[in-house]
Amino acid sequence: MNINPKNKTTVPVIPLPSRHAVTMEIFKDKTDTEIWSAFDAGDEMAFNYIYRIHAASLFGFGSQISKDQGMVQDCIQNIFIGLRKKRGSLSEVKSIKSYLYKCLQRDLIRELNKNQGTNVTIEGLDRSFFHIEVSFETKLIQQENESEQKALIQEALNQLTPRQRQAVVLLYEEGMTYKEIAEVMDLNEVKSARKIVYRALDSLKVLLKKSPNKDA
Repeated sequence: MNINPKNKTTVPVIPLPSRHAVTMEIFKDKTDTEIWSAFDAGDEMAFNYIYRIHAASLFGFGSQISKDQGMVQDCIQNIFIGLRKKRGSLSEVKSIKSYLYKCLQRDLIRELNKNQGTNVTIEGLDRSFFHIEVSFETKLIQQENESEQKALIQEALNQLTPRQRQAVVLLYEEGMTYKEIAEVMDLNEVKSARKIVYRALDSLKVLLKKSPNKDA
């Protein structure tokens, strides 16, 4: 039997959604506790979702602690490798982001101390750590002449302690709750995290008022 090519029916090809898109769709409405439980139970898609959602922000946060990008990347990779090995025995996690940030901070401080032969804690870091860009912290202190105040605000921010700047970064740049900040900063009480932020903001206001250009 001869088949006329002109009579052949063309079936439209419908592209299938990518695996990444499917993963995002599956977990987008689930709580962190549910996603973590799925990962702990061996769900590889849950693992991929956690990595894709948090890897980039982890790198940004880690770069606030160490300028060695290779070290930051290695620590992040090691965290996820370690978590995968421990699947089935992981503790409950309510905030995946704060848990991962705490792990990364701990590992980076340990690596810094090992490489430099020191015993530094977050409190002992110098003022070059947790640098805050004026692009977002001007939202904290609204100024009538924002463009003219940027240098003053930056100078005031640089005078905050690393601990205070870390809390401000976590709250305003990372969007964490005070409870999450307390976990990352290893504080026993949520009110301690709130107190650090309030003191940082109070210090900023005082420093800005003392600026010689304030009344110029």
